[in-house]
Amino acid sequence: MVRAAAVIVAVAAALLPIPAALVERVYSSALFPIWQSWITTASNAAPVALLDLLLVGVALAWLLLAAVDIRRRSGGVGRTAMRILGRTVVWTAALYLIFLASWGLNYRRVRLIDKLAFDKTRVSEDRVRALVATAVARLNALHAPAHAEGWPAGVGVDRKLEAAFADAQRDLGATRVAVPARPKHSLLNVYFRRAVVDGMTDPYFLETLVASDLLPFELPFVTAHEWAHLAGYNDEGEANFVGWLTCMRADASRQYSAWLFLFNEAGAQLPRHDRQDLAARLDAGPRADLRAIADRVERNRNVRVSEAGWRVYNQYLKANRVESGAASYAEVIRLILGTRFNPIPTM
Repeated sequence: MVRAAAVIVAVAAALLPIPAALVERVYSSALFPIWQSWITTASNAAPVALLDLLLVGVALAWLLLAAVDIRRRSGGVGRTAMRILGRTVVWTAALYLIFLASWGLNYRRVRLIDKLAFDKTRVSEDRVRALVATAVARLNALHAPAHAEGWPAGVGVDRKLEAAFADAQRDLGATRVAVPARPKHSLLNVYFRRAVVDGMTDPYFLETLVASDLLPFELPFVTAHEWAHLAGYNDEGEANFVGWLTCMRADASRQYSAWLFLFNEAGAQLPRHDRQDLAARLDAGPRADLRAIADRVERNRNVRVSEAGWRVYNQYLKANRVESGAASYAEVIRLILGTRFNPIPTM
């Protein structure tokens, strides 16, 4: 009875609509920040990624119980298979419900574009071109001071980024700011590198997991992006936006990291000839850093793994009611150009 109830509740939770305003008020703004503060503080104390332990533990338990079922063969092959299948369905339902309670309901909160003063007339190809031109200017200006300051080694919480993260959250209306997680490497790192995934947020223990091959000047923005997920901004475009705002409120090296990201992200929205014209304005330093990022990606990328992984992730996002799927990453451009709030970062 309990098992059947878990499956029914999971199906209902997946399919039944919940008003975004209710999710925002009760879960995202009230319950989730308390839970996030507690669980991320606890997971920060663990020397390894707790998600790895969960994945290995669940897999081993499933295999052990399946092996016991097969060895006993109680009721024949058909009943044994149904027993294993039933257990799989129940465990999947339980993990899904925990996922929703721990983090996943934030997919259903009020969108940032609906909470901020958004003006769609401010979003145009000309303004995207101007944004890329600004990125070029900022990269040229910040390259020397950013490299002189250097970047954190990725061990422990970046304190300069932490202060900027709190400021960005308050600018967006948060009354209780999220606790940042220290970046960790995971057993999933092999997949990250082959699929060109820079990082992820563990939805169960609310950890920040990053690819081991990230270059030093990539790490601040990737970290800020994942921290935005910890603050309940599950949508990828919103996480990019909050991550960018975070870096803009930090020092030169963190800003430089965000402008590297934005140059690539916004440049991809332009016609090829415009993109090439703007890229030609980059000084040798930023051009070399962008080349190093591209080389890292191409060196590790497995086309089949990458394409399959992004197809699965696209379906995952759509299943969690992100209608644009993986294309939501580019929503950051609309948010930067179309929103008005104070203080607006100097571009």
